[in-house]
Amino acid sequence: MLFGKMIKRLREDQGLLQRQIAAQLEIDTPQYSKFERGERLPKKEQIGLLATLINSDEKKLRAFWLSDKIIKTLQELSLIH
Repeated sequence: MLFGKMIKRLREDQGLLQRQIAAQLEIDTPQYSKFERGERLPKKEQIGLLATLINSDEKKLRAFWLSDKIIKTLQELSLIH
């Protein structure tokens, strides 16, 4: 998914480890790893802090998060593959 790829790239650009981001979000590292792999999306409330941590524009990050949420919903409804 687009959101996961974006946060991974931005995290790596900042030289941060997954465990560092996970600790700040108060989640475990495997859960954060699922965000980057596109297996889960963070809670809407976590996006602002995540944007700050990876030095990203919050509005842009929210747009990618929302687009992935829409894609996942359409897939669950079997409207797209």
